[in-house]
Amino acid sequence: MNLTNKKILVTGSDGFIGSHLTEKLVKSGFDVKAFVLYNSFNSWGWLDHLPRDIKQSMEVFTGDVRDPFGVNTAAKGCDVIFHLAALIAIPYSYHSPATYIDTNIKGTLNILQAARTHGIEKVIHTSTSEVYGTARFVPITEDHPLQGQSPYSASKIGADQIAWSYFTSFDLPVATIRPFNTYGPRQSLRAVIPTLITQIASGNKTVKLGALTPTRDFNFVDDITDAFIKVAESDKTAGETLNAGSNFEVSIGETARIIAELMEADIDIQSDEQRFRPQKSEVNRLWADNGRIKEFTDWKPEYAGADGFKKGLTQCIKWYCDPENLARFKTDIYNI
Repeated sequence: MNLTNKKILVTGSDGFIGSHLTEKLVKSGFDVKAFVLYNSFNSWGWLDHLPRDIKQSMEVFTGDVRDPFGVNTAAKGCDVIFHLAALIAIPYSYHSPATYIDTNIKGTLNILQAARTHGIEKVIHTSTSEVYGTARFVPITEDHPLQGQSPYSASKIGADQIAWSYFTSFDLPVATIRPFNTYGPRQSLRAVIPTLITQIASGNKTVKLGALTPTRDFNFVDDITDAFIKVAESDKTAGETLNAGSNFEVSIGETARIIAELMEADIDIQSDEQRFRPQKSEVNRLWADNGRIKEFTDWKPEYAGADGFKKGLTQCIKWYCDPENLARFKTDIYNI
């Protein structure tokens, strides 16, 4: 599919990955409608911080994916939907699970039904590597069993299955992209990499973290937004679920060491109990097999491997250490 001359709706465009994807689509000359969460402050989230010419080159729709009427209105006149809107913080899902069902499952249902109603040509639904739970084998292929080890991951499994059902039941052209742990500028402090960088940048010698032994397959946000676009453009991805991962595994402890080295900081890591997941809920190992997405698209991560990881971290450090950016975050409290 050629996205030129297509009207593109991006849900969750006010968030971390969504704002980067929206910015990239606009810079590429595409016609974009950015779906942001309605609020009385008229905040567009991270879109507020984009250059003026970018903001003036897109349409902004304020609403809530939990509301089928607003979603239906947003989808009208569109050709392609990138569905990224979701609640994603795992700790918050432990005490407010109902909001995850409403947003992640019902919200996805609303997007799919609106897409069906308006004859949308392609829906790219966003999954997460958390649906796999702790790896039973590595690298993890798309055929790995799904394990809902947190209310968040369970809600995303539900959303993935609803998306799949609309492909099998109604022939809706849905492709599911399953990003592994994404990092980059604008990410909230609920994630480990910005937590590490901002604590060090704030002058802390003692850094508070949760478990250090779990491994992750980290991906720089620019690679992930490229993957979204490649999946949308490919004519072979409808009905498919595709891992977007770098095929590189690194532990949280080693990640902390690399960041400290890049920032030339001597730190002491302190375990903070509130940052630990319940024992059975912790995902101990994630490592992506990205063979299928390479088979169906020409996507290739530019920040893969140890060198690519350091290159991405260097860009993150530069962004978070900018005083104007650092001031946007509450580095002295635990952000769930």
